[in-house]
Amino acid sequence: MVETGKPIYALIDYEDPYVQPLILSAFKSKLPESSYELIKSLDEYPSSGGPLLQFRAYEALDFDSALERPRCLINAYVIRKALIRKHYLATTCHHWVVKHPDSVLKSHVKPSVDFELDYAEFLDDALVEAFELHESWQRNEGKSNEEKEWWILKPGMSDRGQGIRLFSSEEELQAIFDEWEAERPDSDDEGEGEDEEEEGEEEVDGASANGSSSRISKSHSATDARSDAGSASSHKPLDFSQIQVTTEQKNYVITSQLRHFIAQPYIHPPLQFEGRKFHIRTYVLAVGALKVYVYQPMLALFAAAPYAAPWASSTADGGSGPDLRAHLTNTCLQGSEQREGSVRAFWDLPDQAEDAASPLNGVDGGWKAHVFDQICSVTGAAFEAAAREMMIHFQPLPSAFELFGLDFMVDEAGTAWLLEVNAFPDFRQTGDELQGLVEGLMEEVVDVAVKPFFGLGDEAVQGTEKMRMVADVDLGKR
Repeated sequence: MVETGKPIYALIDYEDPYVQPLILSAFKSKLPESSYELIKSLDEYPSSGGPLLQFRAYEALDFDSALERPRCLINAYVIRKALIRKHYLATTCHHWVVKHPDSVLKSHVKPSVDFELDYAEFLDDALVEAFELHESWQRNEGKSNEEKEWWILKPGMSDRGQGIRLFSSEEELQAIFDEWEAERPDSDDEGEGEDEEEEGEEEVDGASANGSSSRISKSHSATDARSDAGSASSHKPLDFSQIQVTTEQKNYVITSQLRHFIAQPYIHPPLQFEGRKFHIRTYVLAVGALKVYVYQPMLALFAAAPYAAPWASSTADGGSGPDLRAHLTNTCLQGSEQREGSVRAFWDLPDQAEDAASPLNGVDGGWKAHVFDQICSVTGAAFEAAAREMMIHFQPLPSAFELFGLDFMVDEAGTAWLLEVNAFPDFRQTGDELQGLVEGLMEEVVDVAVKPFFGLGDEAVQGTEKMRMVADVDLGKR
């Protein structure tokens, strides 16, 4: 697609000092120097036109320009909430499984109960149709803690592990919301200065959960990138970066600003190494409309504290409820002193499960290859489900690609469960020691997404040794 004599005008401005040099290095190593020209803004794009690449932070992308220029490639889809919002993802998978009961999603995505709640006092009303929860609570009556079914509560639109809690009864769930409201400052104090802050916001068109345009603030760009630049709540967005689950700092959670919640059966017992629970961070590349690839090098992110069953653990400060440090594997919630050894290369994990009797030790090809194959199958199915079943809320564009971070939990039996899909994943959690993993990812992006679009070689379209194609869905978009 590159015109003769015209280079690719590449606007590379990722606004992340960890990622930016890795992208530039990938372009330098994978493309001839004469094939592209770096520009600092769209003002430098020549009026005569030519191939254009925007590789930028989501909120900085000029989507209008991209849609108007046939030879413009951008690094994000405009709308993808069917995948990246937890309650939408749950709906996506449920609808797909109902129509395709043999889908791999049925056995690799936990069923979800979703509800909306503004204030703790209305929890009963919010759960009127949560039949699965009520049935579970009835089954739990009279049972010991060890015999009970445990659930995990997740805010539908938060990220970085914020607001996640465990519960096994209606009373425990009510106590979670009551605690959040009790810790919330008085509304009069909280409201001070809001008018001044709102004056600094800018209007950004984004599809919210109810289909209306929404208003976002530049100060919440990290959340915007993960939620199609929109918020389903009419309340002022919550600064999630100030909420910590560590016992050293307890800040409040505002229920009305989270609003959308899902509850899922808790995965217990999980696969563990050195007594700690972990989840797998998988990087996924979606290209055009629509090819999907899974990056073979993956991360294993470990919890800060040794694992204990939900009923056996308690908070380090003596409070009620499970100690979340043993259950949450989001390293962004860990202090610097807790992160030692928390981020590891998945393929460097032991070849044998620590439990000698584990069924994983007898898997042909090893347990890691077995888990990776599951991850590939589930990823392909999830993206196809979103593209075909939730076309309003996931709209792949022929002139776009995007990197996602998918999180999987492996249970003791070796089943990989899809937890969530993250847009614009936090690459910095990889750290300096494993930075080469991200650098390799960016090189694969150039080979698989950039080169074919601009006619510089399509050898990698069907995948590479490190980038496995897991879905090729023809949506009829050219």
